[in-house]
Amino acid sequence: MIHLIMDTFLRYLKEREQEQLVKILSFMFYIFRHDDLKEMLDSNKDSLKLEAMKRIVAMIARGKNTSDLFPAVVKNVACKNIEVKKLVYVYLVRYAEEQQDLALLSISTFQRGLKDPNQLIRASALRVLSSIRVTIIVPIMMLAIKEAASDMSPYVRKTAAHAIPKLHSLDPEQKDQLIEVIEKLLADKTTLVAGSVVMAFEEVCPDRIDLIHKNYRKLCNLLIDVEEWGQVVIINMLTRYARTQFLNPNINESLLEDSSEKAFYASDDEEDEDKKAEAAALVKRKPYVMDPDHRLLLRNTKPLLQSRNAAVVMAVAQLYFHLAPKAEVGIIAKALVRLMRSHSEVQYVVLQNVATMTIKRRGMFEPYLKSFYIRSTDPTQIKILKLEVLTNLANETNISTILREFQTYIKSMDKDFVAASIQAIGRCATNIGEVRDTCLNGLVQLLSNRDELVVAESVVVIKKLLQMQPEQHSDIIKHMAKLIDNIQVPMARASILWLIGEYCEHVPKIAPDVLRKMAKTFTNEEDIVKLQIINLAAKLYLTNSKQTKLLTQYVLNLAKYDQNYDIRDRARFIRQLIVPTDKSGALSKYAKKLFLALKPAPVLESPFKDRDHFQLGSLSHLLNAKAGGYQELPEWPESAPDPSVRNVEVKDSVCARRTVLTGPEGAGSVPVNMILLAHLTESDSGSGSESASASDESGSGSESEESGEETESEKEEEDEEKEKKRKKRLDKTKAKKPAEESAERCAIHTSYQINTIAPSGSIKMYELLHRITGEGLAVEYCFSRQPFSPDPNMVAVQIQFTNNTNSETKNLHIEEPRLQSGMRIREFAEIGLQPTGESVTVVMGIDFCDSTQAANFQLCTHTRKFFVSIQPPVGELMTPVFLTENDFKKEQGKLMGMNEISEKLTLGEKCVNEHVIVERVTATANLSRVPCGSDKECRFAGKTVSSGCLVLVTVTTKEGGRAQLTVNCEKMVIGTMLVKDIMQALSQ
Repeated sequence: MIHLIMDTFLRYLKEREQEQLVKILSFMFYIFRHDDLKEMLDSNKDSLKLEAMKRIVAMIARGKNTSDLFPAVVKNVACKNIEVKKLVYVYLVRYAEEQQDLALLSISTFQRGLKDPNQLIRASALRVLSSIRVTIIVPIMMLAIKEAASDMSPYVRKTAAHAIPKLHSLDPEQKDQLIEVIEKLLADKTTLVAGSVVMAFEEVCPDRIDLIHKNYRKLCNLLIDVEEWGQVVIINMLTRYARTQFLNPNINESLLEDSSEKAFYASDDEEDEDKKAEAAALVKRKPYVMDPDHRLLLRNTKPLLQSRNAAVVMAVAQLYFHLAPKAEVGIIAKALVRLMRSHSEVQYVVLQNVATMTIKRRGMFEPYLKSFYIRSTDPTQIKILKLEVLTNLANETNISTILREFQTYIKSMDKDFVAASIQAIGRCATNIGEVRDTCLNGLVQLLSNRDELVVAESVVVIKKLLQMQPEQHSDIIKHMAKLIDNIQVPMARASILWLIGEYCEHVPKIAPDVLRKMAKTFTNEEDIVKLQIINLAAKLYLTNSKQTKLLTQYVLNLAKYDQNYDIRDRARFIRQLIVPTDKSGALSKYAKKLFLALKPAPVLESPFKDRDHFQLGSLSHLLNAKAGGYQELPEWPESAPDPSVRNVEVKDSVCARRTVLTGPEGAGSVPVNMILLAHLTESDSGSGSESASASDESGSGSESEESGEETESEKEEEDEEKEKKRKKRLDKTKAKKPAEESAERCAIHTSYQINTIAPSGSIKMYELLHRITGEGLAVEYCFSRQPFSPDPNMVAVQIQFTNNTNSETKNLHIEEPRLQSGMRIREFAEIGLQPTGESVTVVMGIDFCDSTQAANFQLCTHTRKFFVSIQPPVGELMTPVFLTENDFKKEQGKLMGMNEISEKLTLGEKCVNEHVIVERVTATANLSRVPCGSDKECRFAGKTVSSGCLVLVTVTTKEGGRAQLTVNCEKMVIGTMLVKDIMQALSQ
């Protein structure tokens, strides 16, 4: 409307009046703009405020300036509507640094927001507080960061990690306190926090390697589950960490590799005898044994080569290039070639790194040679980088193919690309002598090109090749002498004359004939050609004055009267220099040294030759210059530092049991505390050797009652008998490692029994080993949903063995558990003897770490070993929690936002009443019913067995068989999987 009014007025006004009116209306428009948004923000209705904030945030996203709305927006920071408050915080994060005075007035509101029940509000308040760049609030920011680092929500802890670098840049004196917070956050086991805290570590204290020691294995194991950009930061940090803590895996091959790769740029005459002696000494060294933690890093990063994020793939590639043994680096080639199908920006970065890799280890990319062929649609910078890679990959076997490719590239219309192709041909000819003659002849033909850049590059390369092929001088110069008659391009004619002048001593018959021809056409030539004719005449006069004296004087006389003053001056100067007279100066004595001096050959080498001292994938490597904030890649240590600094003590209340932990190689065992053995034997019922008979009578529980009445002396005698039997069995088997023996001794001594249950309809049985696969031994298991008394953080798994063979089964036990990061397993006591046709039921405990990853292990008898795995449904990772209705609502209010997952569904035909819904939900997940006043709602509560995170489930029924399922859980992955399982159960 304003534009229409302005156009109407402008039609009837003069030019000067038009300018004044435009200024007035523009000023009025600036004053009254956004008035509608300000009115909506001052409204008492939350719906209008929400609509205004949505429009403002949308304007910010489009890059428009909305800073004039800051006073109106900041007034709503105390709004009770959660959605409005979220958007207000988003706005304040954007403009808090620009409007610091107004933002400071709301500090108290931000501090109240730090204690809000909603995790998103707490995180947003901390984000705004850290965005106010005023030193006076540094103590407040520090206190807020410390409190947020202990927050129950991982999202808030992640935000605290983001705030640490901001506070450090504002006040570097707070570094010591911030390091304490970083150390605390590094110990966090949540994947959401890991990437952010490592980024804060890199910004604040990258030299504090001691903070990483005890968290190294945890970071390696969490890496696969961290978000993508966190993975990049962690991998880059671990690359530098590994270079300081582990030995070079190629220590015995480094000098040998250098000598073999040296020939790419250096000649055989440049060999160093000291290097040979050192290489021979390296060969005599002891074979390298990789540190288990080094292997852990390589093994856990390898799957990330399949990541969809190009930055993650590039980070893993540089880690392998800098850390992996030479024989293992080749696996990154396929992943990098896959990135070649991405956007041109990604291709550019990848090719920069591939070009560096191919100089040191060209063999890993040779199978993918065709992937680097140039397409007509490629941008020029991509074409040049692919040329670089192809040149580095050239060898005697593939050079013919590569040269055919280069031959097609020279025909391109892109002259910069053609010039780069000529240089690539020259480098191939320099390094591979078999094709030098062919390349030289081909480059001579290019001198007839009409483009000056192409001709100039060709001359440079020809000059280099001629110095390497002195026997070819006469043939090439003779060919050029014939070629100059047909070439009309001034730059090409001048270049040929320059080359003939350079080698005039080697072709005493050809050069004077060329000068004679050029003297005839001197007056018709371009200036650049005239200068080279004078130059050729001077050189011939100094080397062959008898034949060319008169011809040189003739050329100099022609040049003396040329219209161009540069030509005249050059002729006058050269005449005084090469034809000495009484007036000639001292320089005439050195005429030959000036004109016939040996000039160094042009250097044809890769610009990526010395770029590998920068860490691959970094900005410094891309720019080939040290960028701000770049950290140098450390050199390998000469001797390995102490690996024990990465050992983490495991505190366990019940030590007298076999607990399998994931260490550097995936498994290890905790030492047995013999002092607690007696206490554990007294508290646990049953016996190890008689577990078979005890299991048969588990339903009545008589065996457990009898065992409870035994005296201590009887138990001690029984333990001694079991120890003797165990020693006899060990004598018949192969010798085992001390750690394995102690773990086995622990498992046998600490025999325990949990009351087994008879499987009901709600407890599903799973097949662990089929009787055919098990050669007559059938094994089934179920999740008993009973507390595992030796360790409440473990899930109780009931296993039933059925012997269908015609002979007894002996020594049933578990060996070689293969567990994911953090998982633990507590084995059942060995079953010494199982008669034919009988079934034995035992209970074992597994700590799945709140994940559905399978626990893999070997089920062993006295004759066979079977590889089996137990994978839990997500509902079996929980234990019931009894809550009142008020407690349920209170806890649900704390788990909103990102911790709440809600889905609509249609109930199945059999879900006709509340009883069926409760039955199906409790069958799917080990949850307890929560009282509810509404007959249309069913509520359930539980907590995860391992970490104790609360899980709340609400099923709200609606008309028409529809329902809404809501799951509140701090662990979003568990919540998502639980929603899927319950929806499937209720939809059937």
